[in-house]
Amino acid sequence: MKKIVSFLFLFFVGMVQAQQLNCTVQVNAAKLASTNNQIFKTLQNSISEFVNKTDWTGESYKQNEKINCSMVIIIDSYDSNQFTGTIQVQSTRPVFNSNYTTPVFNYNDKDLAFRYIEFENLNFNPSSFDSNLVSILAYYSYMIIGFDADTYALKGGKNWFDTAQQIMSVAQQGGYKGWNQGDSNQNRYFLVNDVLSGTYDSFREVLYKYHREGLDTMNTDLKTAKEKIIESINTLNVLYKIRPNAFLTRVFFDAKVDEIISILSGGPKVPLADTIDTLNKVSPINSSKWATIKL
Repeated sequence: MKKIVSFLFLFFVGMVQAQQLNCTVQVNAAKLASTNNQIFKTLQNSISEFVNKTDWTGESYKQNEKINCSMVIIIDSYDSNQFTGTIQVQSTRPVFNSNYTTPVFNYNDKDLAFRYIEFENLNFNPSSFDSNLVSILAYYSYMIIGFDADTYALKGGKNWFDTAQQIMSVAQQGGYKGWNQGDSNQNRYFLVNDVLSGTYDSFREVLYKYHREGLDTMNTDLKTAKEKIIESINTLNVLYKIRPNAFLTRVFFDAKVDEIISILSGGPKVPLADTIDTLNKVSPINSSKWATIKL
């Protein structure tokens, strides 16, 4: 009996360690004049349990290795178990030998629509479409894991991006917006397809260099680390020449704009004129922010 209990305990621990995300979930229905607020609390708890307790990769993560992330869902309408709104997905990762966490992924999806019955189970099967809510949550869970892996190894997130792409392809049969090429030029379809396209290899290179060769080495050689970060930013010029105003460039700066300003404004002095020109060229929407960089 003791051996059986020990086995069950070890099995349970293994199951816990296999979960990869530490995700804070918020469902906000403040826009609605609804008297049934309990369903939104139930929805929030269901999503949190689904995202945090699903084994997405089969790999064992210790508690401190889990990817910290958040999903904020704003409900715009709710009627007869049909929900519409937006979902803001963010993730961070720790920087080596420091107490600092860096933003990695920050994306606001405005094509959130799904059917949900209170207390229904959320079950994920990558080869079938059962629920648009489940497909969206699974898709972004894999995108978070993929982006995180790309910051540790060059194209390290490929397997997880491949799975996200599979989810996208299967979900197209559901008829919901956001999964198809014709819906928009900046949606779930293009986000994962662009990441996996060889056209955007320089973007993947930036993710690796900026984090692994730049941020992660700041504790040992601040000047060289800053130069690596500048080098990675300048690499975006390669992408700009191929795809001016690329979707992925916007995704990168949505996460990084404030951090880049802080890094370039502080630390050892290095030449910045060319880098600021690059920033203004590849991300003109942030030109007023680039102007605040202290030379």
